[in-house]
Order: sequence, then C-alpha cells, then structure tokens
Amino acid sequence: MQGTERPLAGRVALVAGATRGAGRGIAVELGAAGATVYVTGRTTRDRRSEYGRPETIEDTADVVTAAGGTGIAVPTDHLAVEQVEALVARIDAEQGHLDVLVNDIWGGEYLTEWDKPVWEHSLENGLRILRLAIDTHLVTARCAFPLLIRRPGGLVVEVTDGTAAYNADNYRLNVYYDLAKIAPIRLARSWAHELDAHGATAVALTPGWLRSEMMLEHYGVTEETWRDACARQPHFAISETPRFVGRAVAALAGDPQRERWQGQSLSSGGLAQEYDFTDLDGSRPDAWRYIVEVQDAGKPADTTGYR
Repeated sequence: MQGTERPLAGRVALVAGATRGAGRGIAVELGAAGATVYVTGRTTRDRRSEYGRPETIEDTADVVTAAGGTGIAVPTDHLAVEQVEALVARIDAEQGHLDVLVNDIWGGEYLTEWDKPVWEHSLENGLRILRLAIDTHLVTARCAFPLLIRRPGGLVVEVTDGTAAYNADNYRLNVYYDLAKIAPIRLARSWAHELDAHGATAVALTPGWLRSEMMLEHYGVTEETWRDACARQPHFAISETPRFVGRAVAALAGDPQRERWQGQSLSSGGLAQEYDFTDLDGSRPDAWRYIVEVQDAGKPADTTGYR
C-alpha cells in the first residue's frame, strides 16, 4: 500500500485462494491497508495439495501481518461445504462481520491441456477444472454472503483472467479454461443483482500478465531478475507483480463510492489509472490494452505508453 494511511483499519476480509499468486498479493495489500485478512487454501506447512508447491497459507498470513495487517490462515477446501461453513462461522465468532470477500480460487494449471479440442482433452481433468474454478466460488458465496450483508458496504471481488471485452472476443485456449475464466465475470454480474439491495458491491477483476511464483519458475527467473525472461518472451515486459492487483482490490475496498463499479469487469491496469496507484517498481502496466494493441496485433514488443 502506498503512503502511510491505513484506510481499511477495522475491516475484515476473506481472501479465498490466497496461497500464492494474485490471492497472496491481494491479501498482502489488504493487510498493508490495515485490514484483518483471513486467508485460505489447501497447502499448509503440514500438508501440500496436488500442486506440490512450497507456498503455504501460513506464509501468506505472515506476510500480511508483516505488511501491517492481521493475517489469519485457515486451511480450507472450498469444495467441501462443511469446511467453508466452519470458516465463515469462525470469522463470525471472532470478528462479528465480514467486509470484503475475494473469490480467487482456481487451481487448474496442472489440469489444463492447452490448445486441445474437447474430444482430445481429458474429460476428468476438464470437469475438475470447472469444479475448482466455478463450484468453489458458488460454495463460498453461498456460505459467506449472509455474513457479508449483515451490514451495508460489503465488497465482493471475483478474480479471473481477462476482461469481459477480451474474453468475449477471444477463445481462451480450450473450452474448459474458456468457461473457467468467463464464469467469474458472469458471477460478478449475478452477485451485483442479488447484493445491490443489501448495499454490497460485486465486481470481476483481472490482473494483467502476472509474475506469479509459477510464472517466474516457468521462465527460470526471480522477481529480481524477471526482465531476463524477456529474451525468451519479449512481451513479458508488460508483466506485473501480484501486489499490483492487490493494490487494485485495496483501492476498491477503500473507495466510499465503489458502488459505481457495480457488476463491472475491471482490470488492475485500468484501476491504477483511476486510483493513481503503481506496481512495486513505480510503473503502471496496462496489460490488457497492450495485449490487444501490441501482442495480438503482431507488433514488436514495446511497452512505451503502456507502463
């Protein structure tokens, strides 16, 4: 969070799917703004999910606290209704209210068979992708919304990949991924319809090209050396840290007029222009405009005017 203000002091957030990537970045920035942040996921210091990765929800909670908030890790499988019910009951018992819900659950990278038609893609893996990307969000909404609407002013953020405009015009690699990334945009519209009368705001939000732990590992770089990956993939120059989308969520949560975004599809780059925040390096990458106007247009990589 830029500056010294703590606009979210006293606010309570739940970031569902905060083990790594965008979820961790969002949790940390909410904490930096002063919030108490419950972070969930399936990988803990005692048990790893099928991802087999080292990041844990306890690590995320520690970084949230170090940033200035209060991080609370709760191991949760969001396909298990009883676990989500217990999570929400705990938040209610400990805090008495919930102000921000971020649905960032995904978990489908290792199941996705890129650029395969439906008759070649594993049906089992495809249906699992949809359960992880859509069912988890529905379960979490069903359990958490009654607490969220207990008092006016709640915020729901459905995290996805791609804006509504981009996903409407582009097929996203295979049918399962395509559905998984369009669904949260529609869910945000549904939540807006259902929550509006209760004084809550729902939006869909996409980061740009995210320098997640997995993406950095894919290119064999670190956050400190990420520009080395541009030799292999020049358009990686437009990429952003997970904290950038985190700052977008913190800005939304701290905006007393956030209802103006009700039901909309938003991007980290677009909100950076609106709320005047930057990424950690002081830049302001506008990835989705760049992707359309430069990358997809077949032009040479050049971020001039885009960050």
